[in-house]
Amino acid sequence: MEKRQYTVRKPAPRQSQADMVFGTQSVLETLRSGKEIERLFIQREFGLAEIEKLAKELGVPFQRVPVEKLNRVTRKNHQGVIAFVSPIQYMPLHNVLTQVYEEGKTPLLLLLDRITDVRNFGAIARTAECAGVQALIVPTKGGAQINADAMKTSSGALNFLPVCREPNLYETLQYLRNSGLQIIACTEKTEKSLYEIDFSIPTVIIMGSEEDGISKEFIQLADSGARIPLNGQVESLNVSVASSIVLYEAVRQRIK
Repeated sequence: MEKRQYTVRKPAPRQSQADMVFGTQSVLETLRSGKEIERLFIQREFGLAEIEKLAKELGVPFQRVPVEKLNRVTRKNHQGVIAFVSPIQYMPLHNVLTQVYEEGKTPLLLLLDRITDVRNFGAIARTAECAGVQALIVPTKGGAQINADAMKTSSGALNFLPVCREPNLYETLQYLRNSGLQIIACTEKTEKSLYEIDFSIPTVIIMGSEEDGISKEFIQLADSGARIPLNGQVESLNVSVASSIVLYEAVRQRIK
């Protein structure tokens, strides 16, 4: 019997104290270094104008938080600011899409709207990478933090799958439509079954949060909705499971 060949992947690195930077000067230098910042906490009572200005220029998401939150993160002298260095390098969406077309491939992208659970995010990333998704698109604010838990749950997939962080998902969807992709919103608020959708053409799939689903404006912008048939008593699926079903219907069609 012929033995199957498997690619061995290195385990994802765990997040450590080295991924957290605190203190005004240390955070400023980290921002200036060009490293990807996952999240930035600034003490609400402080007016760290230089850090906030630089964060805005670089598109780094930041929150003004009470000092108690900063103290829960670290007992050390944080000087009112803590930055978390991302374990991945975000990719420009334009570059990823251009490369996909240049390689003669049919785009299959996945956009996550307000999915904040880190483990769900990691599981979705794992499936997306296995399914051959060329880019995972997430919002700058309002999405899951990519940290050690996300890396672990993804089984290292986030080391290989391009992730694009976008400040305005509505404008991103408009850009993708203008670039020749159809927009498919995976939602129960449609009569059209998942199995009626043609996924063989350039496509971006939207998955929404389990609590609120997909934003109304995104559903209105979509070319079609896609509903996963449910025959049991439970009215919904876990979002990572739903993502797997949708993505592998796309894989099935593209293989055929």
